[in-house]
Amino acid sequence: MATIKDVAKEAGVSVATVSRV
Repeated sequence: MATIKDVAKEAGVSVATVSRV
């Protein structure tokens, strides 16, 4: 499974932004 950092990297956003969603 993809981690928060992996998702953030793919989405082009910061880890904090992904964590808030």
